[in-house]
Amino acid sequence: MLIAEIGQAHDGSLGIAHSYIDALSNTGIDAIKWQTHIAYAESSLLEPFRVDFTYEDKSRFDYWKRMEFSLDQWLGIKNHCESVGLEFISSPFSNCAVDLLEKIGVSRYKVGSGEVNNLLLLEKIARTGKPTIISSGMSSLDELDITVKYLTGRVHISVLQCYTAYPTKSSQWGLGLIKILKDRYNIPVGFSDHSGDIYACMAAAALGAEILEFHVVFDKRSFGPDSSSSLTIDQVSQLAIGVKDIQLSIQDNKNKDIPKSLKHTKKIFGKSLAVNKKLLKGHIIDFEDLDSKKPMGSGIDASMFESVLGSRLVRDINEWSFITKNDIE
Repeated sequence: MLIAEIGQAHDGSLGIAHSYIDALSNTGIDAIKWQTHIAYAESSLLEPFRVDFTYEDKSRFDYWKRMEFSLDQWLGIKNHCESVGLEFISSPFSNCAVDLLEKIGVSRYKVGSGEVNNLLLLEKIARTGKPTIISSGMSSLDELDITVKYLTGRVHISVLQCYTAYPTKSSQWGLGLIKILKDRYNIPVGFSDHSGDIYACMAAAALGAEILEFHVVFDKRSFGPDSSSSLTIDQVSQLAIGVKDIQLSIQDNKNKDIPKSLKHTKKIFGKSLAVNKKLLKGHIIDFEDLDSKKPMGSGIDASMFESVLGSRLVRDINEWSFITKNDIE
């Protein structure tokens, strides 16, 4: 599953939010993920900025207020996503946000890294009974154990390996944890990316990540806290092609049986035994007499050369001729 996260890339503009839906509709992704903020329910004037990026907002609370959409506006966003064949997913940051998302009929929740141990919010989500994706960027395995145990049996859970740095360096991706999380929890495991390029997600797909989430932006120079950590629309299209090819290759090539389509090619490239000099009747063949030539099937197979060593020729053979079973005794 490929999930493009808008986050705050819309900068509080309903028009820009809808523009992202249109731009992403033909990229090959499966879902768009949003963040549902209700400032008075999730923040206060005491909350500091994670990144000092805004010239417009005096406080973090003011910023979240500017990122809000009304219930009707969220419903319009959800309907627009679904009209172009994309699932609408959102991360709530308060119990009030869960109530709003329930009113518009969200089918799946995403829990952001900062909320993974917020059992109050998790309880609110669990009571909906809806599938929930958990990002693990700020959680130790012990903390994640608590969350997974808390939700197990109540909702369908997926966990994303994640590192909360913007942008993440390759040394921070933690892709080795994908298998660890799969083995530890026996649930779907994916990867949430903040690298700003396609390589981390493609590597994660090759390692078996079942869900890939990544921030998107129209231009990495855009205003906003996540722009440098995001993929452009064109990069999303490249990623979707690459990931689906990787997943197809993993699914379809589980053995080394030679398909029928390659048997003719194998015969062309395969080799048969030949002699590298003129040899007379009665000659005893040794290793230095032999070479191999294309195609396969023109004489004794080159892999069978040991069966020929020490054999006596029953007729003369010209230089570079194939050698067959009828030539030896």
